[in-house]
Amino acid sequence: MTPTFMQALHARWRDAGTLVCVGLDPEPAKFPARLAGDPDAVFAFCRDIADATAEYACAFKPQIAHFAALGAEDALARLIAHLHAAHPGVPVILDAKRGDIGSTAQRYAIEAFDRYGADAATVNPYLGRDSVQPFLDRAERGVVILCRTSNPGAGDLQDLAVAADGGRTRPLYQHVAETVARDWNGHGNCALVVGATWPEQLREVRAIVGDLPLLVPGVGAQGGDAEAVVRNARSADGNGLMVSSSRAILYASAGDDYAEAAAAAARSLRDTLNAAR
Repeated sequence: MTPTFMQALHARWRDAGTLVCVGLDPEPAKFPARLAGDPDAVFAFCRDIADATAEYACAFKPQIAHFAALGAEDALARLIAHLHAAHPGVPVILDAKRGDIGSTAQRYAIEAFDRYGADAATVNPYLGRDSVQPFLDRAERGVVILCRTSNPGAGDLQDLAVAADGGRTRPLYQHVAETVARDWNGHGNCALVVGATWPEQLREVRAIVGDLPLLVPGVGAQGGDAEAVVRNARSADGNGLMVSSSRAILYASAGDDYAEAAAAAARSLRDTLNAAR
């Protein structure tokens, strides 16, 4: 039987010894000159990066807007098919941040899991449980839910004080973390997005959710400290993390050695994370 997203992720942690999630966010203006004029450059670039970094990856994370804005949805579908064929042990997270009502939510789940064949997808919980229920119902797929994001404006809403037990208040992101871990994770297929730029909040979320996996963007170009991420957010067994890096790996070199440079950047991040465990 095909492993579930969570089974595949745990196997990568165990067998490959890596916490690195390789983000695939193509920006043609940053591609090496050798791909100039190639009508299939988006696919070719991402394929080359993925093939070079697969041994260091616990997951791949293609970002849907970076493909859709280029009219490259076909390249995205072919890329995910290639990842499954060439690197079947490495799960694929479609970074789409979907969340909507009723039949629209159902269509978004079909898009992620059936059209593109992703093993997991990122979703936005702020319309409530019904807006992500079609994702949660796919027990074999991962549902990676926004909690405390890495962007500068995250606190505008995510830090707002909400009521908690005993007349206390707590930030909204902590309420999201507890709600997902306690109520939404009936199939054991949930994870949370918590940014590397907020190490204190990473520690707080880990204390709330136990061993629930965390997808941690913001290392590298956004300034997150990889070692602080591991110290604050690893699970009891030293795993529990998908530390995502995109630009620092993808564009480690603008020359013909772009794939080799990406592999070196992914390997370096893996080693840095492992040293902090």
